[in-house]
Amino acid sequence: MKRVLVPLALIGAALAAPAGTARAAAEVKAPDFALKDLQGKTVKLSQFKGKVVMVNFWATWCPPCIHEMPSLESLYNANKKKGFVVLGISLDDEPQKEVPQFLAKFKKDKGVKITYPLLVGDEKVGDSYGGIRGIPTTFLVDRKGNIAKKYIGPPSRDAEGIEKAFGEAVDKLL
Repeated sequence: MKRVLVPLALIGAALAAPAGTARAAAEVKAPDFALKDLQGKTVKLSQFKGKVVMVNFWATWCPPCIHEMPSLESLYNANKKKGFVVLGISLDDEPQKEVPQFLAKFKKDKGVKITYPLLVGDEKVGDSYGGIRGIPTTFLVDRKGNIAKKYIGPPSRDAEGIEKAFGEAVDKLL
């Protein structure tokens, strides 16, 4: 049975936490996962122990997800040497087919190459994070492996605001 995910821009007010809301979760361990990247290599959250990790659930057909990707890439490049990682978890129906096509078009249209790891998500990983009902949904995981913040939707409408909000949260954890 397929899940129906809706870009949060279309349903923002209908959710318990409005789009862009960050919620702190005190001392809740981020569930570990083992997912394949687009090249078929297994990536585990636990392999990034001691780093600050942004776990971003997204899809190629989701406008708010696409809108925040350049900001995530910029943030990743600015902070990866400090121990920061972005893991994009695709919730597309056929990620191995759809994501590479999307990335090529995204680079051509936006001039941005996504270099942070993109993983093939499944229902199990979404459920382990409390169920992903709308996308993008983003979790910030601190160096101890705890969920420090959860964002439902982009934290701002504009690219500068997205990068600033995520950047400030990441800086506090680094």
